[in-house]
Amino acid sequence: MKLKIIITGSKVHGVGFRVMLVNKALSLGVNNFNVFNSFVKGTQAVFAVIEGDEECLEEFKTYTGTVKPDEAVVNNISFEEYRNTVPPIERCMQAFQMEQWGKGIPILSKMLEKQDRMLEKQDVTIDVLRSVKDDTAQIRQDASKIPNIEENTSLIPAIREDTSEIKNNTGEIADKFQDRYEELSREIAQMKITLAKIEAKVFA
Repeated sequence: MKLKIIITGSKVHGVGFRVMLVNKALSLGVNNFNVFNSFVKGTQAVFAVIEGDEECLEEFKTYTGTVKPDEAVVNNISFEEYRNTVPPIERCMQAFQMEQWGKGIPILSKMLEKQDRMLEKQDVTIDVLRSVKDDTAQIRQDASKIPNIEENTSLIPAIREDTSEIKNNTGEIADKFQDRYEELSREIAQMKITLAKIEAKVFA
């Protein structure tokens, strides 16, 4: 006996309906079975054909009418007699495998592309690290040429002593300049007095 099952609904694709049905057929020991997704007047549909004895088909009908994937939204289930050849269930399973490969290959290709980009970034990172390492070595080499501060600080007391001596000398010079200025001021004042006396005698 052969049976055709048509399951229609707003969400019967991509929810695991076909896997659920083929697993049930395997559990019943069915040799000939096929299931595929399609559309009926724009509505999602799952078509299944099964070949077996009457008891097997009745159990499959009962199961299909009462069990569905959690996310499935089913509007209608119909059962019809089927007169054409039902392929071996292995062919259905091979089709599943090919479908999964078809989905997996693009994902794998994208993963490989991402891996290539990551390797390129890794090469760039390695180049940057090498550059930083070279720059660090150059900085260390340049730093070795800078005079030792600790050694040069020993000169600070001598510099302070020289500065103090300069200040003292400057003070002495200022004092001497002040004395000389006062002395010249007195001499000029005396000269003015003398000139005044001379003028008085000349013009008297």
